[in-house]
Amino acid sequence: MKYLSILTSLVGVALGARPFLDVADTGLEDYLVGSGNWTEGTLPSLQDMRALPDFEFSAKQVLADEDWAFYRLAAGQEWGYRNNFDVWGKVQLRPRFMTNVVNLQDNIGIELFGYNFSAPFFIAPAAQAGYAHPRGELNLAEAAGDENLLYNAALFATKTIEEIDEVKRGDTWNGRQVIFQQIYTNNNLSITWNDLDRAKKTGAGAIVLTIDTPGNSVRVRGARYSGQDYWEIFDEVRSRTDLPIILKGIATVQDALEAVERGADGIYISNHGGRQLEFSPSPIEVAYEIYRNAPEIFQKVPVLADSGVRTGSDVLKLLALGVKAVGLGRPFMFANVYGYEGIIKAIRLLKNEIIQDGWNLGIGSLEDLEPSFLNLNTLAQNVNLLDN
Repeated sequence: MKYLSILTSLVGVALGARPFLDVADTGLEDYLVGSGNWTEGTLPSLQDMRALPDFEFSAKQVLADEDWAFYRLAAGQEWGYRNNFDVWGKVQLRPRFMTNVVNLQDNIGIELFGYNFSAPFFIAPAAQAGYAHPRGELNLAEAAGDENLLYNAALFATKTIEEIDEVKRGDTWNGRQVIFQQIYTNNNLSITWNDLDRAKKTGAGAIVLTIDTPGNSVRVRGARYSGQDYWEIFDEVRSRTDLPIILKGIATVQDALEAVERGADGIYISNHGGRQLEFSPSPIEVAYEIYRNAPEIFQKVPVLADSGVRTGSDVLKLLALGVKAVGLGRPFMFANVYGYEGIIKAIRLLKNEIIQDGWNLGIGSLEDLEPSFLNLNTLAQNVNLLDN
């Protein structure tokens, strides 16, 4: 027994020390090298993309170093970035068998603010899509429209709000594609009001107001000169538009509660993909904190989430806790090295994973998902309980 105990300890240390894989090993590189039809530094065939991490590998082959670094960068020593991926392994699935799953493929759509979308995930706001392809965000908008998927356009895009508006599809959502528009506040609030007006004129379905980047020096100066706290600015934004306002960057149950109390139409759990604050919690950790402390939030407003999502099972885990829609940013930026067709392929791969994983989980509809499908014991060890 003594030797067994020592062996067990050594195995634990070895597993704990295993290196972090920047790109998940899907077997793509071995396949490409073995095929003899691919040269390192060139773009693999789109037909060889079988999972979202494949697009990251492909993008690294062809992007300029500085463009790759922009997409890949994270805060500090990148603990938050790594945790966004590692945390999914702490939440095991609890499948149910002998259930009716036949119609799941027809029941993965969602509704947000009166708009129906074909899947419970969306293209999250990510800046500078033009680094991957000359058409940049136009590819994202067109692919989302053709797949009836929500696209949340980034404010800091390579194409303007108006240019993106020009390529919206005209055969969905009562005659015209609906896009949600991300907005940042600016030290000159007249710029913010102008951005709001432009979004309204181009038919935005909602405003996604990002709140998790106060460390930017421009915004710090803006707050200093305006003499307003963030909630005062939110109230002004609220008074200037009748569009739904979703607050992006929620990282605690306290902020979630206050956002709902102050009239936010939705909340958006995010740690900016690990890019903003090191040691910030992952989306599933925040979703669980809300579930344990204030589960009624999920009934009061739609809850969106992003950061570190790469698989259909990641999406299902967040939905099981009460999240309504799950965003992905980097995977679609990487897929854009293939242009429009790459975005389409990525969307369809993830839809298929959600259906396949959902079948094996034992659900016939997204409505069947609930926290009992998850083993949350590991998360429970770290969650902040308000009554403690």
